Order: sequence, then C-alpha cells, then structure tokens
Amino acid sequence: PGFGLKEFRGTIADHPDFDAGSDAEALYDAMKGFGSDKEAILDLITSRSNAERQEIRAAYKSQFGKDLIDDLKYELTGKFERLIVVLMRPPAYHDAKEIKDAIKGAGTDEKCLIEILASRTNEQIHNLVAAYKDAYGRDLEEDVIGDTSGHFKKMLVVLLQGTREEDDVVSEDLVEQDAQDLYDAGEAQWGTDEAKFIMLLGNRSVIHLQLVFDEYQKIAEKSIEDSIKSELSGDFERLMLAVVQCIRSKPMFFAKRLYKSMKGLGTADNTLIRIMVSRSEIDMLDIRECFRLRYEKSLYNMIQDDTSGDYKRTLLKLCGGDDDMAGEFFPEAAQIAYKMWEISAMTKVQLRGTVRPYQNFDPASDAQALRKAMKGFGTDEDTIIDIVAHRSNAQRQEIRQTFKSLLGRDLMADLKSELSKNLQRLILGLMMTPAEFEAKMMKKAMEGAGTDEHALIEILVTRSNQEIQEMCSAYQNAYKKSLEDAIASDTSGHFKRILISLAQGAREEDPADMARALEDAQELADACNADSGDLEDKFMSILCTRSFPHLRRVFQEFVRCSNKDIEQIIKKEMSGDVKNAMFAIVRSVKNQPSYFADRLYKAMKGLGTDDRALIRIMVSRSEIDLFNIRKEFKETHDASLHEFIQGDTSGDYRKTLLILCGGED
Repeated sequence: PGFGLKEFRGTIADHPDFDAGSDAEALYDAMKGFGSDKEAILDLITSRSNAERQEIRAAYKSQFGKDLIDDLKYELTGKFERLIVVLMRPPAYHDAKEIKDAIKGAGTDEKCLIEILASRTNEQIHNLVAAYKDAYGRDLEEDVIGDTSGHFKKMLVVLLQGTREEDDVVSEDLVEQDAQDLYDAGEAQWGTDEAKFIMLLGNRSVIHLQLVFDEYQKIAEKSIEDSIKSELSGDFERLMLAVVQCIRSKPMFFAKRLYKSMKGLGTADNTLIRIMVSRSEIDMLDIRECFRLRYEKSLYNMIQDDTSGDYKRTLLKLCGGDDDMAGEFFPEAAQIAYKMWEISAMTKVQLRGTVRPYQNFDPASDAQALRKAMKGFGTDEDTIIDIVAHRSNAQRQEIRQTFKSLLGRDLMADLKSELSKNLQRLILGLMMTPAEFEAKMMKKAMEGAGTDEHALIEILVTRSNQEIQEMCSAYQNAYKKSLEDAIASDTSGHFKRILISLAQGAREEDPADMARALEDAQELADACNADSGDLEDKFMSILCTRSFPHLRRVFQEFVRCSNKDIEQIIKKEMSGDVKNAMFAIVRSVKNQPSYFADRLYKAMKGLGTDDRALIRIMVSRSEIDLFNIRKEFKETHDASLHEFIQGDTSGDYRKTLLILCGGED
C-alpha cells in the first residue's frame, strides 16, 4: 500500500466479492458433522486477506456464538492447524505470540527474536508492542530486557523503539561521515566500539544506510557484513547481520531464512509458517524472485518437496505460483543481482588455509618415527596421522626425501602397504606434491567405466594457470600420456572443448577492464537472444579465457544488458556437462570458497558419501582456503563442516579429516 506508487507485491489480496456472513457460514458448514472439509477451509481462508479474516471471525461469533479460532483448533490437527490458526490472527498479535513463545521457558529462541525485530517497519513494531500489552498485559520491552543481555539486549531495545528515520531522510554529507565512523569503530582499531554500530544501524533510514554501506565498501575494501562477522560475535553478531541484510533487501533476507528452514535435517515449521504468513500480503513475489536468484530451485518446488498434505497445499497457496526457470527478473531481483556482482568485484578476500608449517620441524626424527610406526607387527596409525596431518606439504616432501636418504626405503610404498581404504587414500594424497595429487585425481576421474565429470570440472575450473601447468607435467610424468589427450579420448563435443581450453592453463591474469567488460557482457547478451546455436561457443570464448576479476565485472554488466542473471541463463539455455562446467566457472568467479563449500555439502549429503570428492577438496584446499570454505559452509548450511564430517565418516579416516578441517565453527 502507500500512495499507489509501489505496486502490490504480495500473493494474497482482498477478495473481490467479499461477504463476511456467508464466509462464516461456509466455515461453520465445513466443520459440521463428522470430520471436517479441510479443503474447503483452506481454500476459503487462503483466498481472503487478513483484514477480511478478522471480519469473518467477528461475523462467526455473532452468528453462532462461538469463537472461530477455538473451533478450528478443535477440528484440525498438527502443522495444518497451526498454519490455519496463524492465518486467522491479526499480524501484530501473531508477532506478539511468537515473541512471547521465544522468551518464555528455559531457553530463548534468539533467531525468532532477531528475525521479527530486525525486519519489521516502525509501524509494525508499534502495533506489536501494543498487541503484546493487550494480549498478555505485560510490557514487551521489560520482558525482552529480562531475557537478554549485553550489546544484543541494547540493540533489541533500540529496535523496539520503532524510531528508525523514514526513507525520505538521507543526508549526503552524513553518508561519508557515517561510513567512516563505522570503519573507525571496528576495522580501524583494536577492540570494537559497539555503541557506534548500534546507534547508526538502529536509527538511520534504510535508503541512507544503503548508501552508507556502498561508501563503507570503498573505505574498507570489504563489505559491512564481512566486517561485522570479524568484529562482533554471538547473538549480537547475528542480530546486526540480520539488520544489515534487511536494509539491503528484506525479500533476500526472508528467502535465505526460508531456505534454511527447509534444508537440513527436519523442517523448522514455525519459521516457515511465520514467514509465509507474514509476507503473503507484503512481498512474497519479491521473496520468490530472490529465492530463484540464489538457490537452484524455486520456493514453490522446495515447499513441494519438503512438506505434505493439507499443510503443503496451504503453503503453496500462500506462495502463489511456481517460478519455472523462464521469466525475466523483477526489478528488485535484477538490482540485487547487480549489487551482488558489484560487491563480489570490490571485496578483497583474505584466503586462509587450516594447515600451517610445523614450528619445530625435524625431518629426520619424523622419518624415524614414521618407520617405527610401521615396523613389525601392526601399525601405529595415531603417530602417522599426527605427523602427516600437522606438517605442511613442503615439509612432507622433505620427510619423503629424508626417509629415502636415511633408510633407503620409499615412504609412499611403505604407507601404501600399511594403510588401507579411505585412510590410505587420504594419507597418500597428503604426502604427494599438489601437482602429483591433482594429476592422480584427474586420472581417477577418467579411468574405468564412468567418467566423474564433476571432478574434472572442479579441478580445471578452480586451479591457477601455474597449478594447471604443473599438473599437466606431473600427469605426463606419471602416466606417459598428455592430460589433453586423456581428456580428448574420454569426453566429447562442447564439453571436451571447454575442458581442453581450461587445461591449457592460459587464462588471462589482468585486472578488470571496464570498457571491455561492457563489450563482453553485450556479446553474451546478444548470443542469448540470437537463434543460432553459437551460444555455447560465445560463452566458452569469454568464460574460459578472461581473468576472474574481469569476469566479475562482465557478469555484473550482463545483468544490466539482459535484465537476467548469468546463472539463470546457463540453467535455462544449456544442459548436461556443458551447463555444469559453465555454472562452476560462474560460481567460482562469484565466490570460490562458497563453490567448494557447496561441493563438500553435495559430497556428504544424501545416501553414501563421495569420499573421493571429500578427500580431493580437504587435501587440496587445506593450505589455501579451507578456513574460508568452512566459514561459507556454516553460513549456507547452518551446520559446521566439522559436524558434517563427524556424522558422515568414521575411525582414523574421520580423525584425520577433522584435523585438516581445523575447527568446529
């Protein structure tokens, strides 16, 4: 609503021929007699707005002398009942109940508190405070203060005031000042001045803060989100991140919350119900669009796969439609996609591994200890794991050499005969040089009956030119055949050409050239609109040759040229291995640690574990960016990499992987 300026972006609006009396009667009839007509109930309730449902409730009471919500509770059960009852409550009263439930009892549900207080407008906050008072006869602020502490509590109190400046309040001169103040309060000093974060993020208008965040990015060379993650911690960090995400885009904030509520073990039904109901008359269309932009399936499909029965049918009505992959972007999503690429282009990421050189390194005593661990009857796996997993690769190479010089034995051969299965593969992988290991992984991906295309893609897309060239010579060395010939005889068509192009290790290494990025983006956009079959050729000629920093700008401008996100186009216009390869390039350009986190997740979720992928990534990234991968994993999957490995592997193999993982997050 508003001044007719903003079009309606919800999925549920007022019903054209609304008649509260006849609706009340229809609901009464649906619940009469034995068993109730659930379909009639859900159809009626999901096709009326909340304001209309309040009128129905009043009409029901005056016609039948009973409370509609009590009757619905009596007739229905389970999640379906919860969902229908929530739809019948006024929004402010539901928010009040959610917060009451979040703070009563032993633990506090901080995520629920954070979601509601970070995302509501001033007006919604005022209504919530009044509803809480009305329903429970208590003061919301006092209850929140009694249940929380520290900076987290202070920020919640600020949000509860509902006094954020309205959007027409933007002071140009203040934008730079605020950005500088945030920088000075965190990144620029030891310790953090949390009060400054609370004051600015809790009071400035949304539009003003969006400009501040842009300015901040320029000063800090990282996003405000990254700074918050490194400067703050615990519930306070989670709350401030939620506030920032809501300022950048509420629909994207809710899309992420919805995704997390459904993926993983079990469904967080309260969150799912709360968001689907509370946004159905506000911005559900934008949320759907953001969901499609960020995840591999539509919100509709995700609900379809994750819920069942009348509960599912009601949720799908609130969702309102399935966004198949076609469709242009809504302006909201195009702006977000553009912004995402821009942030990706401007952020300087500090990559960190989890394995560092061992301080008091003595190759001779390591060699002796390893020999002792393998000599005689039985093997002392603990010693082997302890030494191998706590040395850098360069140190392991010294141990290999010293083992040969001192003992005249081949360490690799000894390890191979003493260890078995996954532990053997993992330890041998760690003992090889990176180039030997990658060459072996390429070989494994191509031998035998099937080809592991995902492995070929992952290795060739993510390695630097130098790494690829070293891998090629290691391959030639070990298998007396060139890697290129092996790829050529094992793959075909466009996919073969993409892999061979990447295997040259000749990707440009220049920074972005803005003028050329515009031309490249326009060429890609033109190729999408042309009827000819050269879409793949055009994409390959740009995606396989330009530097990553340059491609970030190309993909950013592509959104402007085509009003689509590059990932959508690839999903829609390409298929099979070609699609997977192009997709991997885009994901790596956008955020390589996040791409690896996704590969690890896919290796462990579902039935059985893809141990080869798990070993490949844990070994090859342990000294490069495994720390970043861990952080991305936690961010996307709400569970730590450590927990996943713990639950998915066992024995000494698990023990070694957890040492490489390097922390629980």
